[in-house]
Amino acid sequence: MPLDSNLLEIVACPICKGKLVYDKEHDELICKADRLAYPIDQGIPVLLEDKARDLTSEELPK
Repeated sequence: MPLDSNLLEIVACPICKGKLVYDKEHDELICKADRLAYPIDQGIPVLLEDKARDLTSEELPK
C-alpha cells in the first residue's frame, strides 16, 4: 500500500526529529541522520525505535 504523500510531509524521525525519506522499494521510511529504517505496516509508519532496523552505508539513499 503506497504511503500518503501528505503524511510524508509531516512525519519526522522520533529520535532526531529530522526529515524521513520514503523508500518505495522496501516500503520503509529512512532517517539518514540516525541511519535507521522504519517499517510501514499496511500504509501506517511504525515510528518506534525498537522496530527500526540499522542501515549500512550502502543502503543509505544518496
